[in-house]
Amino acid sequence: MGPKTTKVYETLRARLAAGEYAAGEKLPSERTLVEELGIGRTALRQVLTRLVSEGQLEVRGRSSYRVPGAVSVQRPEGLEPWRIHGERDVYDNRWVRLQLWDVEPPGVERFEHHVVRLHHVAITAVIDDQDRVLMMWRYRFVPKQFGWELPGGIVDEGEDPADTALRETIEETGWRPKSLEHVVSYQPMVGMVDSPHEIFVGHGAEKVGEPTDLEEAGHIEWVPLADIPGLMARGELLGSGTLVALLHILAARRTQGLTTAQ
Repeated sequence: MGPKTTKVYETLRARLAAGEYAAGEKLPSERTLVEELGIGRTALRQVLTRLVSEGQLEVRGRSSYRVPGAVSVQRPEGLEPWRIHGERDVYDNRWVRLQLWDVEPPGVERFEHHVVRLHHVAITAVIDDQDRVLMMWRYRFVPKQFGWELPGGIVDEGEDPADTALRETIEETGWRPKSLEHVVSYQPMVGMVDSPHEIFVGHGAEKVGEPTDLEEAGHIEWVPLADIPGLMARGELLGSGTLVALLHILAARRTQGLTTAQ
């Protein structure tokens, strides 16, 4: 994007971050935004498309953009959470803690349940202007398998996850993202494992050196987004963070394509 387009992008992003548009609210029409922001319609659509890919906007119908957040389904009421009477460590080191929790589901006798506590993790999908994503080909000895992964790693104590995402991308690939946007926070195995995952999407990157974390790096390549469904079908995408980030990007692009076709 050029300087003018970038300025409009930053203006709209700042408005969204400040809550000037409420959750579920429809953005002003393209005509209104073109006049207000002093930008051409083609350039404006480029900005809006980027905001959609980052999850900051949703497309509803033809050229109708809304702030995410409004949903039609209501939260069920009257359900009780499990009671936790206590917990004890079975094993603990700097990487993993195994515990037994004394729990009591509603209407069920209390029992001990295994809980695994792992680290807080940040993962980044960096996209360039050729619709390619920065990935690493690595060997994982637990499943005994090679596959593609996104850069990511452990959030240090007191560290902002966005700083982790930037640091890990540089350390593992030698590329520095030009921008980072948070997409989603999730837990990969909610039934037994506590390991918060933060997913970020970056746009553009500059080569700043060689990877410093040689154990993590493996082979580094810019992989075409068009190849992702095929790699997924072959089972070559490793880790839930990689899958969540790439599925988010593909879903956003599919939504844009459907809207353009209408």
